[in-house]
Amino acid sequence: MSTKFSKETYLYWYGLMQTIRQFELKAEEMYKMAGKIRGFFHAYIGQEAIAAGVMTATRHEDPFITAYRDHGWALAKGTSANACMAELYGKATGCAKGKGGSMHFFDKENYFFGGHGIVGAQIGTGAGLAFAEQYKGTDNVVVAFFGDGAARQGMLHETFNLAMLWKLPVIFVCENNNYAMGTSIERTSNVHDIYKLADAYEMPADQVDGMSPEAVHEAMARAVKRAREGDGPTLLEMKTYRYKGHSISDPQKYRSKDEVDEYKDKDPLVQVAATILTSGFATQAELDAIDARINETIEESVRFAEESPWPDDSEVLKDVYLDETYEFITD
Repeated sequence: MSTKFSKETYLYWYGLMQTIRQFELKAEEMYKMAGKIRGFFHAYIGQEAIAAGVMTATRHEDPFITAYRDHGWALAKGTSANACMAELYGKATGCAKGKGGSMHFFDKENYFFGGHGIVGAQIGTGAGLAFAEQYKGTDNVVVAFFGDGAARQGMLHETFNLAMLWKLPVIFVCENNNYAMGTSIERTSNVHDIYKLADAYEMPADQVDGMSPEAVHEAMARAVKRAREGDGPTLLEMKTYRYKGHSISDPQKYRSKDEVDEYKDKDPLVQVAATILTSGFATQAELDAIDARINETIEESVRFAEESPWPDDSEVLKDVYLDETYEFITD
């Protein structure tokens, strides 16, 4: 079987998606154990193909920003499973020093800028990051992720207008998993194809199969090339699906089991594994060995979180206010 992508790419996709999947499943398990993980928790399970395809079409230095379904993106950008699990536990060794929790992961060293709880806020902030890259003269591209619910926020329209006016190097990625919390897209707008929202601003846009890392990579590669060459932003609507509820407390009464099962037949992990096997890129035993290594990494992250210290009381107000004074360039 011939493929457009290499053995190394498929194995990378499989490893990344499996890492995200197993981390989320283990974190959900630890959440349900009283007192281990508290607060809100939004799993990325089912949407991993987007992370896989985006990562192979971008560079490490490209800043990413997203909403509160952020664990998978932090892992994709290079934040360790230890730092992610510790953050969920609220421990000092977490990626946000234990003060952000599930919804506010952050990792400046890996160009991951959150993790934002205010619906749609990251759209404008993502454009701000892109303006900074443009101002500094880099060719880095910012990727701002949001859900179909956030597409109804006024912030999107204000941001699209300025992003196109200033030709900012930003790619807006709508991870459309069909439901804004528990409300289907058909009940929130007359426009069901979110990518068409870009038409009002003459912004290039496309609708992409978000269950296919191949399709995601190809769409992202086109948008990244455009942004790096100074031609401005793109909107990509990634049609995907979450297998879990909106959050861990969601009873999911708004959708049927048959609907969920239908999408599970398109599980990107299963599809990529099948391609690897039929293409002769790896044997089942080799995939099992990858799974075993990933599972050990996830188990180690739990041990790390359990053994890590709580933040000291003196940390409460740190990182809240900026004490440094900056000299701005005016010429």
